[in-house]
Amino acid sequence: MWVGLEAVDWTELEHNHGPAGDMPGLLRRCAGPDAQDAADAAFEISDHLFHQGGWICSAASVALPFLLRLAATPGVPVPGRRAMLDLVARLAAEAGQVNGESVDPGWETAWERALPEVLALLADPSPEIRRDTAHTLGVCGSPGESVLPSLLRCWEEDEDPVVRLDLVLGLGRAAEREPVGAQAAEVFDLLRELLDAPDPQIRLAAVHALAPTDPGLPVRRLGFLLEAIRDPSVELWRHTASVEADVQGVHHWTAALFTGPSPTFTLGLLDEHPDGEQRIGALNQAGGLLTRWRSPTAALLPSLSARLDDPIAEVRFRAVELLACLGPKAVAHADQVASLLEDTAARTTRTGQTVAEAAVWALARFNDPRCLPGLMEAMAGARSGFASAFAYYPVTDGLHHSVLPAIEEVLSFLPDHAELLLAPLGERLEAATDEHAVNRLCKVLAGWGPAAKAAVPQLLGLLEDDRTWAAAAHALAGIGRAGNGARDLLLTRSGPGEERAELAAWAYWKVGGDPGPALEAIGRTAAGAFLPRSSLRTLAGLGPHAARYADQLRTLTADADHWTRIEAAHALWAVTGDTETTVPAMTTAVRALAEGTCLPVALPALRCLALTGRAARPAAQLLRGLPSWDQRFCSNGGWRAFTQDEAVRAALEELFAACDSPVVTTI
Repeated sequence: MWVGLEAVDWTELEHNHGPAGDMPGLLRRCAGPDAQDAADAAFEISDHLFHQGGWICSAASVALPFLLRLAATPGVPVPGRRAMLDLVARLAAEAGQVNGESVDPGWETAWERALPEVLALLADPSPEIRRDTAHTLGVCGSPGESVLPSLLRCWEEDEDPVVRLDLVLGLGRAAEREPVGAQAAEVFDLLRELLDAPDPQIRLAAVHALAPTDPGLPVRRLGFLLEAIRDPSVELWRHTASVEADVQGVHHWTAALFTGPSPTFTLGLLDEHPDGEQRIGALNQAGGLLTRWRSPTAALLPSLSARLDDPIAEVRFRAVELLACLGPKAVAHADQVASLLEDTAARTTRTGQTVAEAAVWALARFNDPRCLPGLMEAMAGARSGFASAFAYYPVTDGLHHSVLPAIEEVLSFLPDHAELLLAPLGERLEAATDEHAVNRLCKVLAGWGPAAKAAVPQLLGLLEDDRTWAAAAHALAGIGRAGNGARDLLLTRSGPGEERAELAAWAYWKVGGDPGPALEAIGRTAAGAFLPRSSLRTLAGLGPHAARYADQLRTLTADADHWTRIEAAHALWAVTGDTETTVPAMTTAVRALAEGTCLPVALPALRCLALTGRAARPAAQLLRGLPSWDQRFCSNGGWRAFTQDEAVRAALEELFAACDSPVVTTI
């Protein structure tokens, strides 16, 4: 097995963590008698040679034959053999995907020499090795003519039901790689025959194998797909090398065949099914579809509400959480949601989150006062299933992150009920020992604005504490003139040499003081190399009082950073009324939105444009068709995808109204 291992000068080779001198020892450990040590070594090799992908290192090319020898040696435990073959598959796939300059020059020759050894593993006594080999041959870059004969021969001879699934997918992938050879036609004939095979999972595999060359096939075979996915034999995919997924994974894998907003596939998954995992997976797919598209909402709502009385808590939770995401669109189901306020059953996937808490969140999104008792109870409790901090999730195609927001985020949707919520919020604020928690609660008060004026006495106390005064100043500034009792304390903290003097001076101005201290603090900041975004916001708030900074702001409207550009443009408009400079600068931040990409900066840019009135007509003209688009405008996943979309569409309507443009009917 180790012939030639010591002849290699490994120190001259590179892997992801530097010189590859440690490779001989790691390879030998993979075949050692200690199973745990062998597994640890296999993990290290994978980390060294692949890590997160992106390139093929020189050590990978030289290590390839040794990896395959380990994979082919019966004396090595099957898990270790599979680990080596999995690494080979990942390297082979990555070599065909990354830029040619990122592939070690020796890789192509090393792979060509190794291919016969890979093909030989299709006859290995272990079905797990045969599965992994079929997958490797499916994802590698070798032309079809090099691998199809062996894959076809294995298909004729291998009776393992899981191996056969990997073989179908491997055949489909290999038949697309030119030159495909004379047997490609035979492969496609076989795959088309398998569309009518008696085994539902073979039919499912055949659709996946043929879909790249026949995109309309999944729609035509929708019934067969749903039959296979909802059949108990779908569990076979858990053991495949190509998919290696449970029920929900197969749902997601197959849903990717349907790229548009049609809810037909998802509705099929949502039909009654005795298996709880199937019902959970169906809701997951519903969430993924609704995260991307708005039009399926009406079709899916009845199926979501039908799951509110499911016997499994995870199913009920996910159904309620999706209704919360849909917010105003789901308000007709508020009574059903309210009936779950006493449902304290916890979900299985995230410890501590209950169906009742999801119901509280949904009712808060509906602005329904029935959420208040449960929310107050959660605020008073030592812990709850609501998030302990603000969390952000990526927008991932086909996935929905079913999670609860933080309590403070729930409160931000309820300014209409501030009077009832101020007392428990104040108690929570008093009990908070974490500076971040204080900041989050004060952010809620700032967002509620004058409605939170009853909190001013408590904020005055926080203003005297060096640890919490900044958060209190933000809240008081948001509340406005009702917090004028804080003027003296804020003025004291706004002088030269005081930490965050500009914040104190700005808050002093907002609660009814004069602009002088803020202008002085800004002056000290402006004497430096640049104006931070916080200072730009302060200048916008000061308006014409800050006229002396117009030239500096005008320069920053061309800044390379789009956030700085927007903040500076807004401030320049607020200070001078200049639209000739500011509207084009703001419009640059929404051009991506016109192309279907929602950057975080788009929402504040839209709001700033609306303030400029008719001068923003060029931007309105650019964006005039967006309200009719079906896709959601969002830069985050989870529940934020829905609230961001609502906010962007509301801002678009404000912009059109300000420009006297007709508002297009939305979906």
